[in-house]
Amino acid sequence: MSWHGNWKRRGEWLEVTPGREVMASEDRMMAAHQWLARHFGLSDKIIRGWMAENGIQLAGDRLRVRLFRAEEPEYEPYYRELNILYEDDFCLVVHKPAGMLVHPTVKEQHLTLAHAVAAYYESTGQRLRVRHIHRLDEHTSGPVLYAKNDFAHLKLDEAMRVKEIDRTYVAFVQGIVSPELQVIDLPIGKDRHHKQRRRVSPTGQHAVTHVKVVETYSNASLVRLDLDTGRTHQIRVHMSHMGHPLIGDTLYGGQSSLFPYQALHGERLSFPHPLTAEREVVEDPWPDSFHELRSSLMAEE
Repeated sequence: MSWHGNWKRRGEWLEVTPGREVMASEDRMMAAHQWLARHFGLSDKIIRGWMAENGIQLAGDRLRVRLFRAEEPEYEPYYRELNILYEDDFCLVVHKPAGMLVHPTVKEQHLTLAHAVAAYYESTGQRLRVRHIHRLDEHTSGPVLYAKNDFAHLKLDEAMRVKEIDRTYVAFVQGIVSPELQVIDLPIGKDRHHKQRRRVSPTGQHAVTHVKVVETYSNASLVRLDLDTGRTHQIRVHMSHMGHPLIGDTLYGGQSSLFPYQALHGERLSFPHPLTAEREVVEDPWPDSFHELRSSLMAEE
């Protein structure tokens, strides 16, 4: 469900013109409820909650929904330069550099991307909570998607659940990958011998990775990867299992002489916009370290 008509933001309110099906109704508030359920794709429970909090109003020929409430941030701001890849009233996409966590894993951590996003919101006068929709490993760079309000969070979480959010990665891996390796469909589970590792396991969760060879070098390959699933360390586990660990990924058998951590970058993110359902496509250019690694590999040929 989506809204393809005109809309405006007025402070905390989203304002739309629903037309006669609401405004000509004898019970306009009930008609507004039904209209929101149909066009916003929301449950009766959520809409009733909005109504109970006076979050839905009718004004003339306009329907107003209080989507953009001011909120108390839950992360202490940590100021650093951020590369904003996309932003509107509903979504934010930020480049995550390698070596930074998306969010703290223990209470004492204060230098994560979540803290940097909190600082960005504060510096731009946006009183918002930080709501990430997906994660990247600490040493994987790429775009991270955030929802800027509860409505967007609900819609993007659902899009993630039904696999409507697409992520494309590039990786430098060891060895010459055969062009015949196009799909890796192998379940992934925990490694009982190592707390941090995952492994291909017949009792693991379903996991599918699509592989395309982009370039080959003397003893390495550049591959582009798309995921049908989002298991922990999925690309790293699958490529290592196929005999092509990521360069720098010592946890899964990669060598660190050319690169200090796994050579994996999120190159592209696409998602349906929470309000309009139009597909937004966000590109994240390679970090300088990837260009330097590629030059080093080409020089070895």
